[in-house]
Amino acid sequence: MAGDDSSIFIGSKPFMNYVTGVVMQFTTKDAKEVAVKARGKFISRAVDVVEVASKRFLEGQVELIGIKIDSEEFTNKEGRNVRVSTIEITLKKIKK
Repeated sequence: MAGDDSSIFIGSKPFMNYVTGVVMQFTTKDAKEVAVKARGKFISRAVDVVEVASKRFLEGQVELIGIKIDSEEFTNKEGRNVRVSTIEITLKKIKK
């Protein structure tokens, strides 16, 4: 999936913006797969986005094909090394 734009990064925008983003990838951009990615406190929001998009808006059209969890280490504003958990949830269009 490298090199395409079918990743949705979850942040602090309104919840439905992300749900709409996932749905649009499959409907108007005809994406075969969409990866929903999040870090830290946004992980639970990513799960919610995937659930709402796949069960309410794209029911029977997409399937969950993978969940990758990891962590990233970086230096924060105070100069301390911190680790933050990451998640990547991949949905795939069901071939009809």
